[in-house]
Amino acid sequence: MEFKDLLSEYQEEPLTRQVILSLLKNYKRPNDKISELIKARWLIGLKNGLYVPGPKSKLLLPESLLIANHLWGPSYVSMESALSYWGFIPERVYETTSVTVKPTKTFKTELGRFSYKRTSLPYYSFGIRTVDVTPKQAVMIASPEKAICDKIVMTSRLNLRSIKQAMGFLTEDIRIDEDIIRGLKVDVIETWISDAPKQNSLLMLIKTIRNL
Repeated sequence: MEFKDLLSEYQEEPLTRQVILSLLKNYKRPNDKISELIKARWLIGLKNGLYVPGPKSKLLLPESLLIANHLWGPSYVSMESALSYWGFIPERVYETTSVTVKPTKTFKTELGRFSYKRTSLPYYSFGIRTVDVTPKQAVMIASPEKAICDKIVMTSRLNLRSIKQAMGFLTEDIRIDEDIIRGLKVDVIETWISDAPKQNSLLMLIKTIRNL
């Protein structure tokens, strides 16, 4: 069976080096073959050890959200990328942003730019959902509430000290509609406060939402 036929079983999936080597088990020099497949556009290399099917294969690619989960993990998609997925902000996002417990990192790939912001446990583990973006692709992504908290926590030199400032940040900087803000689950956010960075800013977020 040819490589392209073997590859067809991996539509919509990121491919690890182990998977590629298993597909090339009959080749004496699989590393050379991987380089050849990338050059011939059968594969796209995202980083050392991670690939997706190339345009020559004519296979469906994984969603950028799933690629983000695999490029640098453990991680989950958050901030503007998650808010765009949930329909909370009007703009299309051109960089996929995630949160991780590993060091901050940015990948510039053929399929886009992926950035990762570091936080610590246990705050990291709060508000993560697994959603099916296609029947074959399950993605780890922040809930809307966690994505907003992450944006506040990860924005350098941001300290929310008043309701007016918090509303300006939510409606003007992030561009979330006031009606959407009113529907956020503040009781859930409250359970994270004791283990969260920027506790005063998150308490002001809660106060602002309840004031609407």
